[in-house]
Amino acid sequence: MVGPLPMATEISPAEVGEAEGCIQCQRGSKLVLFVTGKCHWGCDYCPLSDNRRETPDMFANERRCNDWDEVIEEARAMNATGTGITGGDPMLDMEKSLEAVKQLKAAFGPQHHIHLYTSIPFNPVHSKQFADAGLDEIRFHLLDGKLSRYLEVIDECSNLGIDVGIELPCEPDRSNELFALLDEMNGTSVKFLNLNELEITVGNQENMDVRGFNLSGGMTAAAEGSFELATKLREYAKGMSFHVKFCTASFKDAGQLRARFRRRAEVTLRPYEIISSDDTILFGAIPTDENDARDDMIDLSNHLDLSEGWIRYDPVARRIELPLSAAETIAEHISVQVQLVEIHPTHERLEVSVVNLNNNR
Repeated sequence: MVGPLPMATEISPAEVGEAEGCIQCQRGSKLVLFVTGKCHWGCDYCPLSDNRRETPDMFANERRCNDWDEVIEEARAMNATGTGITGGDPMLDMEKSLEAVKQLKAAFGPQHHIHLYTSIPFNPVHSKQFADAGLDEIRFHLLDGKLSRYLEVIDECSNLGIDVGIELPCEPDRSNELFALLDEMNGTSVKFLNLNELEITVGNQENMDVRGFNLSGGMTAAAEGSFELATKLREYAKGMSFHVKFCTASFKDAGQLRARFRRRAEVTLRPYEIISSDDTILFGAIPTDENDARDDMIDLSNHLDLSEGWIRYDPVARRIELPLSAAETIAEHISVQVQLVEIHPTHERLEVSVVNLNNNR
């Protein structure tokens, strides 16, 4: 009888042995710091978008950052409890990755949990630099699916107090290799294995077609067979020396990302904005020329009894912004257009939709 498989599908109590980085990611409280798009490995399942592939640019969540002050600002904007350093391969820009750890620990203190991904079995002497900087957790992606060439740096990181894990996509046609890897990991310094559901994306679809993978069906990018293999691997690993977790494609898209969006929205929400059931931000708006905005805002404030901060003018979007409830109240009573605006709670406040509330305008 196959036992239950721990899956990241919703916020739930942490499992025994679960990586702290996973716990915080699941809550949406980890900053995602993309330090570089450099990567030499050419994995055929890589889901990285073209605009980030091989770029030297740095992104904190969805925000392109030019310096560490902007990274710290984005972390504060979501009240981040930790950071996941990713890429590309962060260790292909080791100096920047090391500086990221130092900057984040200096800004938020030792309790700010930082994990880092890499595919490189780097020289163990660098482990001390990262341990001294405060790196809490490192996750190795095994390029050849074998653990042996990584063991020296894994042991050194572990000896220095850095939690070590392995993170891999659960590829349905690599079943034998993954079962062999479980045996190889047992009894080592590896504390956890994270299996990610294999995804078919715009960036890797051609390669996935060549390998014969189909979508598993439904509203998901998951490859057929990945879930079933993860279930078997989890069962096989019972009683071994490490924890196994499976993260579904749907959770990464609809769970983890939305939880992070919701957290950022809660921290940065303006007084007149509300969070929707889709974790976007909603408010009312009236398109207005800048020359007329001041007088219009005074009239609206008086008529609707709006306190300071509950109405503002956006000179870029050229509109007065106010509570949605107030916009709905006046929509059918004024001659100008009144709108419902929906945006993502990101630094760029990307518009999702604009709906006219007085349809006759």
